Amino acid sequence: MIIAPKKLIRWGLAAMAAVATPATVLLAPATPALAAPGADMDQVVAALRAISTMRADFVQTDRAGQSMSGVLTLKRPGKIRFQYEKSVPVLIVGDGKALTMIDYEVRQVQRWPIKNSPLGALLDPSRDVSRYGKLIPTGNPGVSSVEVHDPKRPEYGRITLVFVKNPAAPGGMELASWVALDSQNKRTTIRLSNQRYGMAVPDSTFTYKDPRATGRRTP
Repeated sequence: MIIAPKKLIRWGLAAMAAVATPATVLLAPATPALAAPGADMDQVVAALRAISTMRADFVQTDRAGQSMSGVLTLKRPGKIRFQYEKSVPVLIVGDGKALTMIDYEVRQVQRWPIKNSPLGALLDPSRDVSRYGKLIPTGNPGVSSVEVHDPKRPEYGRITLVFVKNPAAPGGMELASWVALDSQNKRTTIRLSNQRYGMAVPDSTFTYKDPRATGRRTP
């Protein structure tokens, strides 16, 4: 079955914004007794907090294996932009308070509070990753995986973040990918590449033109 690009984006948004069930770790875990230790939780949290700005290429894949690509821009605390490939007239931005999906083709805007999304673990400065996260064995000392969710707030969702040791990355660990899985078993995987850090990113990057007021435009 071929998934239309915008349906794939909506599935991704559902996985990021809906109540999630346990996510699948991108790297198959080894038997715990044989697994080599990776970074501890403090190192993961420190690496996450060390990111001030980041830009990276991304590939978003749904449960059927359908993929689309784009450029991700992150500015902590709380701001993110998913700029999809030119053939997709959709933009996703997070302004520190909400995630917004703008569909320029049908002139629709949808918003979700960041705190209600699994991406809150990455974006919400009030979300305590060390409190709500747990390390998942990967069997690779250079790779660390942490699953984050608040059992008292299942509506906040669940996300599994995967970090790879890289001395050139902030905190010595590079965010390589994440997985979210919603309550309808719709999994979304984001894989990052070509990560760049520390560039100047104006706050205007995380704004958008409202198509309901200005008419159709390509993001």
